[in-house]
Parts: sequence; C-alpha cells; structure tokens
Amino acid sequence: MTSDDRGNDPLPPRVVEALRCSVCGAALEAVERTLRCRNRHSFDLARQGYVNLLHARIPAGTADTAPMVAARADFLASGAYRPLADELGRVCAEAGGLVIDAGAGTGYYLAHVLDAAPDAVGLALDVSAVALRRAARAHPRLGAAVWNLWEPWPVADGVASAVLNVFAPRNGPEFHRVLRPGGLLTVAAPAPDHLGELGDLVLTVDERKEERLDTALGGHFARTGRTEIRRKAELTPQQVRQAVEMGPTAFHLDRGDRRARLDALTEPQTVTVSFTVSTYRRL
Repeated sequence: MTSDDRGNDPLPPRVVEALRCSVCGAALEAVERTLRCRNRHSFDLARQGYVNLLHARIPAGTADTAPMVAARADFLASGAYRPLADELGRVCAEAGGLVIDAGAGTGYYLAHVLDAAPDAVGLALDVSAVALRRAARAHPRLGAAVWNLWEPWPVADGVASAVLNVFAPRNGPEFHRVLRPGGLLTVAAPAPDHLGELGDLVLTVDERKEERLDTALGGHFARTGRTEIRRKAELTPQQVRQAVEMGPTAFHLDRGDRRARLDALTEPQTVTVSFTVSTYRRL
C-alpha cells in the first residue's frame, strides 16, 4: 500500500477499459483527467483521483459521512480488523485481472487484496465520495468510482476475475454479470456475536444471515467455502467510539441515551470480533 501522497494519478488503464458510461452504456476512454464516451458524455476525475459516475442524488442517510469515514479510517489503521484483511488477501491471492470491491469504503480491504495478488488491478465502487477520496489513494493499482450499488453498475459484462463484498449491499445479479465465467465472489459479513458486548450501540446481526445470503446468491453462484474468524479483543474507549461511529448506528446515536453512554466510556472494553468469509463461484 502507499501513503496519502497519491491521488492525482489517472485511473489504471484496465479500470478505464472495464468502466462504462453511466448515461448511455458506451465504452469510456481517458483524455487527460476526463473520461469520455463516443456520445460525448464526460466525467471529470476529482482532484483526489476518483471519478463520480452518478447523475442522480441519493437519499439522505445512504452514503457514509465524513465523520463516519474518518472514524473507520482510524479504527482500521489500528489493526483491530487486520485478521479479516489477511484472510481476504489469502482467499483472493490467485486473482488476476480486475478485482471489483463492491462497497469498498476507504479501500482498506481492497488494498490488502492487491498486495496479496500482484497481477491484479482493483476497482473500488462506493456511493460515498468522501470514502473514495481515501480509496483512490489506498494503492497504486486501484481506481475508484462513485456509484449506487443497487443500480445497474457502469461496468462491462464479464470483466472481473473477482468481486469482493465486505459489509456492503449485495447485488447478486450484478455480481454475476460483471464476473467472468468461473469468477470468484468473496463476501465478508459480521457474525451474530460480533461486538455483542456493546449491546444496542451496534446493529444486531440476524442469526439466519448466512442462510439468507446463500439463498439470495443461489441462483447465480455456488458456495465453495466459508471461514469463521473469531477472537477476543481489548478495545480502548477511543476504539469503541470509532467502531460505533463508523457503522450504521452512527445515523442513530442521538436516539435514547446512546451518545451519553458512549461518551461515558473511560475503560477498555473486551469484545468479541467475529466475521464469516464466504466464497462462491459464478455459475
């Protein structure tokens, strides 16, 4: 991975080749710091190096905010979720060509995958431009594009060798469409006991989440493996705040006494850090 001095470079050529115009679906080409299609639609690269392909507003509370992104970046930099990043790198180490991270956030996990897969190039998709400012700088073989994952993606058919999905919306038909035959889908999700000691400061995970995941993807994918990562971790009060403020609960901290309880923390907390990593092959 590289430091935050990146960001002004153009998108990697293989990323540009995979992207499509979000207005008409035509192929894009890079002209200096602008992506253009044959129908004269154009998209300028932001100063930080990502491109925004959205042409409609998104509902409030959909994209991660600047405070949420800052909390996530600091929390992940502490190494608290490094075992998950290492497992994703191991699973995707043989990936070549294009790896798409659907819901990439700051690019932390995709950057680890690219470190483990030296022949791969990454495309980070996320609805939060704030998050992609960081993702665009996370790795020299990474390009970032703002997009709503629930909409048809501005990506060509069958161009990805792997799709990565970490705590993010799962659009099974689009996973299937952009993956090449036999391509790898890797989904990481919190287990039901993840951060359970924090109670309602974090969202509850459905006990049947894995079953629902397999059902949702069953028409397009065959599951090939599932790994559990579980350990006890001691989090400082600051890390606890970051873990809460980086997730969906951040939108609801002012309900009840959540914020007051979070602010009252002064001692380290021992919590369960628990994830499942599921792998699927495209049918």
